[in-house]
Amino acid sequence: MTSSSVPSRGPNTEGRRLYRRPSALSLRPRTIDVALKRIKLLLCDVDGVLTDASVFVGGETEIKQFNIHDGLGLVTLRHEGIKVGWVSSRPSAATEWRARELKVDFLHQEKSSKVAVVERLIGQTGFGWKEICYMGDDIVDLGVLKRVGVAIAVPNATAEAKAAADYVTKAAGGHGAVREVVELILKAQGKWEGVVREHEA
Repeated sequence: MTSSSVPSRGPNTEGRRLYRRPSALSLRPRTIDVALKRIKLLLCDVDGVLTDASVFVGGETEIKQFNIHDGLGLVTLRHEGIKVGWVSSRPSAATEWRARELKVDFLHQEKSSKVAVVERLIGQTGFGWKEICYMGDDIVDLGVLKRVGVAIAVPNATAEAKAAADYVTKAAGGHGAVREVVELILKAQGKWEGVVREHEA
């Protein structure tokens, strides 16, 4: 699929436009539930989304801080049958280690077009753009944000990323933003209450 064949963001298939209020970070758009019900794959940028964008470097060692609530959320999402992937333009051993620990389904760390990476994933999985939710925070994410079924930005994202998003999380990147989206997806698909009951047993 070429970029020219991808329609611009507009009304969804149900005829209702996804509600965008980047300035109202605490407002959850009701119409986004319709799109979230279709999601089969959650893709996340790493730096600035799964982390607060900080990187600690000492010699050949790099350290990143990941949020434990995000981690449990991603494990839970996979357990409920939704695939998880990370797409980063910056190769990092720390990212690879954390992805392996959480058993994420797809990890792509390459300095190339993120749209091309996601198109390869579409070919691999058979999912369509509308079945993908993507979380990003910077201009390198714009191509994917403008194509997916649900585009998510974090409050620490650039103005351009927020403008392209259907929803801006209340939590900042690295501080539970991914967990927030996991819960939105599972609640929209009617799975969250079952997850809670399972842990209450």
